[in-house]
Amino acid sequence: MGKILSINVSKKKGEIKKPVNEVLLVKNLGIMKDAHFGFGHRQVSLLSIFSLNRAREKNKDLNFGDFAENFTVDMDLDTVKVGTKMKLGNAIISITQIGKECHTKCAIYNRTGDCIMPREGYFASVEEGGIVKVGDTIEILLD
Repeated sequence: MGKILSINVSKKKGEIKKPVNEVLLVKNLGIMKDAHFGFGHRQVSLLSIFSLNRAREKNKDLNFGDFAENFTVDMDLDTVKVGTKMKLGNAIISITQIGKECHTKCAIYNRTGDCIMPREGYFASVEEGGIVKVGDTIEILLD
């Protein structure tokens, strides 16, 4: 079990996301009103608070959403594998990718000289839509 600490969205890809209290996840599309909304295998992204805290050891000014993660979670994601299904609030996601290749330098890289999402970001598709709120629990359904 885990918990959603922050939900973050942006209007454009590659920029720092801003925290919101809740979002609507749409099946096969992602988060309504987020830059990554649409078909694809990286509809939503997750980052563990443990990863963020390690990055904060080098740069104390880091906040939720700075790495362009949609969900900052209080959960150890190290044991989560591709294919794992997770329930966030009343929505269900499926992990599709761990880490990513960055083709361009994003806003956080330009600000700090590093981005941890290529190494520690988790990406997922939306299997079942629903409302997700800050403070909702995260449950692993299948791995």
